[in-house]
Amino acid sequence: MTDKDFQRLSQFRYRLRCFLRQSDDLCRAQGLTPLQYQLLLHLKACEGRGWATVGELAERLQAKHHGTVALIDRCEEAGLVERRPGQRDRRQMQVHLLEKGNRLVGRIAELHQPELMHLQEKLLVPGGQ
Repeated sequence: MTDKDFQRLSQFRYRLRCFLRQSDDLCRAQGLTPLQYQLLLHLKACEGRGWATVGELAERLQAKHHGTVALIDRCEEAGLVERRPGQRDRRQMQVHLLEKGNRLVGRIAELHQPELMHLQEKLLVPGGQ
């Protein structure tokens, strides 16, 4: 690898870290943890279904199953999501986004847009500083 390769990788990691730090701050300012927001975001992104399984959410969060269950428990207690038995397979639990969770994820996603655009500009512009 060349020095330029290391510089690009460093710049990418720096910009990504800046985005994530600001994202964490935005989530906390809205009363959510960053992981709660990510869970809500992944549920909101389930086009056509409006729900996800615990396993699907664990994969999207890159988390262990039991940790994802604990996160869902906290979100359920906060009135953000609810579990429902699957319609085809009653043993499979579906996690659904509730109205309160839908409002919060929408608000936080909107607040992310300026920093997301900034990140895109910096990553797409050659040598973006």
